[in-house]
Amino acid sequence: MNYTYDLCENGNYGDAIQYFDAILRRDPKNIKIIIDKGVTLVNLGRSDEALECYNNVLEAEPANTDALINKGAALHGKCHYRDAIKCYDIALKISSDLPLALTYKGLSLGELGLLEDAIWHFNKALAIDKELELAINNRKTALRLLEDKKI
Repeated sequence: MNYTYDLCENGNYGDAIQYFDAILRRDPKNIKIIIDKGVTLVNLGRSDEALECYNNVLEAEPANTDALINKGAALHGKCHYRDAIKCYDIALKISSDLPLALTYKGLSLGELGLLEDAIWHFNKALAIDKELELAINNRKTALRLLEDKKI
């Protein structure tokens, strides 16, 4: 696993995919590898293939919050914000203390122009993880946009 992490850190996503595929030929039900392959596919701009990975995981493990969050992020990247929010909502029903799900939901809400709702989700994420930079930075942006809207 460290090998694929190093490959991805160095931008060698194609090599990482080959490595994931080799592992999956031996262990086709390795959930962690399937999710990691999906994340890598998103980094390659292959969101549809990534969504297949996440859907395969969710068929086997419907309550897999990592797959739900990553599926939501892939849908967000395709500008399917409402579908992304559905994924985050399912994950948050499974476990309400997922700061990344809250942050990503805030991002999707922000894209829909629901800035106050987005800020609420960023705040809730920060109540769980005060150092989550994605929530910190996007909260600042949403607050600025909301203030600009009032002017």
